[in-house]
Amino acid sequence: MRAMILAAGFGERMRPLTDKCPKPLLEVGGHALIEYHLYALKKAGIANIVINHAHLGGMIERHLGDGSKYGLSIVYSREGSPLETAGGIANALPLLGDAPFLVINGDIWCDYPLRSIPQQIEGLAHLILVDNPKHNLKGDFSLTDGYVSSESEHEDERLTFAGIGLYQPKLFEGISRGARAALAPLLISAMEEKRVTGEHYHGQWYDIGTPQRLSELDRKLNDQIS
Repeated sequence: MRAMILAAGFGERMRPLTDKCPKPLLEVGGHALIEYHLYALKKAGIANIVINHAHLGGMIERHLGDGSKYGLSIVYSREGSPLETAGGIANALPLLGDAPFLVINGDIWCDYPLRSIPQQIEGLAHLILVDNPKHNLKGDFSLTDGYVSSESEHEDERLTFAGIGLYQPKLFEGISRGARAALAPLLISAMEEKRVTGEHYHGQWYDIGTPQRLSELDRKLNDQIS
């Protein structure tokens, strides 16, 4: 299996921290955010990694190199300007191959054991969902009998998409390389056809969307080290 880490965003909400540093390279607990994904992928036996980038992307390449220092192989999908999630994935398809591939948002931290991700899926996508954090109390999707839906009868049944998913290349076949495209419309369309499965993960998960959340995670990880 191959994996892709999404690292092309501008990190507007993290400014001024991201004025001179791409968000995936911001440090928590003594390591760059993106390195935690690399460690987890290595532990799961997933060695071939694609990373897309745009904003200050050269810094990401210089920091991570070809991945050999992590025991991985890293190649880069360079975007002149961010193509959004689905556009970035579609642009990288030639690097990802024909089999289902794992995609992880570069600006999250999660202790989900990636070795548990299914190797094959029956539909077009398999999503990891988590309990709703304070900044997203209404959630994103609902999960019923293993299938993910964009609708639910009760708002308290909704969960938050963790930014970790397994995808079939076919999900992105309608997007031209280099075109901007969001992921949510593609997923919702597939959900309507019951082609998106999912699981509820109850472990630790952080969306690093603000400097405050970055500081909170940094304190937590440093406390665990000490």
